[in-house]
Amino acid sequence: MIVLANDHGGLILKQPLIEVLNEMDIPFRDIGTNSTESTDYPLWGYKAAQLVASGECERGIVMCGTGIGISLSANKIKGIRCVVCTDCYSAKLSRAHNDTNMLALGGRVVGPDLAKMIVQIWLETPFDGGERHARRVKMIMDIERDQML
Repeated sequence: MIVLANDHGGLILKQPLIEVLNEMDIPFRDIGTNSTESTDYPLWGYKAAQLVASGECERGIVMCGTGIGISLSANKIKGIRCVVCTDCYSAKLSRAHNDTNMLALGGRVVGPDLAKMIVQIWLETPFDGGERHARRVKMIMDIERDQML
């Protein structure tokens, strides 16, 4: 299950991404917002990240104006590796090398068609799992637990 969350700035991407998820037959949970009225992205990043960190959702896709603010919020939750993507190459490598579990997109930065391609690639790309990448992801998680070195 994928969780979708956005503020008003990311709303423009929601429907196109729902179309991709439906085409890929991937279940999702949309937790909002569905309004263009100004709302605070930290709330939406936090809510989505909590669902991923708890295991209730496998991964999350969050959207705001740039993707930056909502990703910063999501990344404050232990266990979250949220990446802002504006291109397909970064989406692919963020999964293959970094085992990202959340994707952030900017409704004012990425158009709907590119967002759909980024999401499809991000969802289809597995974690490489090789020793080098697994070691580095573990290091990231160790830093989060303040257990580095």
